Amino acid sequence: MIENIVFDVGETITRDDRYWASWADWLDIPRHTLSALVGAVVAQGRDNADAIRLARPGIDVGAEYHAREAAGRGEHLDETDLYEDVRPALSSLRELGTRVIIAGNQTTRAGELLRSLRLPADLILTSGELGVAKPQLEFFDQVLSAAQVAPDVTLYVGDHPANDIFPAKKAGLRTAHIRRGPWGCLWADSPDVAEASDWRIDSLTQLAAVVHDSRG
Repeated sequence: MIENIVFDVGETITRDDRYWASWADWLDIPRHTLSALVGAVVAQGRDNADAIRLARPGIDVGAEYHAREAAGRGEHLDETDLYEDVRPALSSLRELGTRVIIAGNQTTRAGELLRSLRLPADLILTSGELGVAKPQLEFFDQVLSAAQVAPDVTLYVGDHPANDIFPAKKAGLRTAHIRRGPWGCLWADSPDVAEASDWRIDSLTQLAAVVHDSRG
């Protein structure tokens, strides 16, 4: 039985378009160049921040992030960054009595921005706030502890096999892989992803049926 659903953030509930476009503008390189580099590192299974390092060898990504914030060109999230199915899906899940949790590899600032959107969620957490990031199993342990939920009745939904599906499964959670964004689409038909995923979905609105079916 699924009683709780934990959602990844980037390319699960939010689009990364603005994120990468803002980095390209800050680095003063064409947006399509950085987008292509993101695709390349995704295909190679590398950290997406490596796209920035390829564009600017030797760059200190952390220091550059703070420089952007200081210049007033830092992180931003608004309604247009959400996928269209997010609010309807989360609302329907809560109507079913499902606890909705959002937890991903984002900064403390991103957590503040997500909460400002007043999403139909019971709890929002980020790796910046927890002090530990996926794919470390401690991330999932801390999310479960903060939400006070058990892993076997909790479903983790994400697009990234290495950061979401594999470690969540190892941590004892149920898993749903969404075919969305570059990671989700590229690895959707991988046998390893299929084996590690209890469900594979194309839209968050499919989760209501997953919850219903899990309750018999």
